Amino acid sequence: MKEIKAIIKPSRLEEVVQALRQIKDLPAMTVSTANGLSAEQGTFDQVVKTKLEIMVPDGLVEPVVQAIQKAAHTGLAGDGRIVVIPVEQTVKIRTGEKDKHQ
Repeated sequence: MKEIKAIIKPSRLEEVVQALRQIKDLPAMTVSTANGLSAEQGTFDQVVKTKLEIMVPDGLVEPVVQAIQKAAHTGLAGDGRIVVIPVEQTVKIRTGEKDKHQ
């Protein structure tokens, strides 16, 4: 299992969500506002971005990454970044059920 984190332009969120809805068996995702600092041209300007966090089985990593990349792409600076992180374990808070993913 992997966690996919994507930082995208807020204006691209609807397109990204629509693209992800096309992927069969995609679990839920978390969407939040992220405040970043851009260090371009020697200044630090605060920028508002949208952060997506999705835990997926290994077999869905590439389709999810490709869907996000395609839907979030504008060709302009600040389109964002996608990070894929291994997940060692998850715990369901309600039930205490633990899943190991190694």
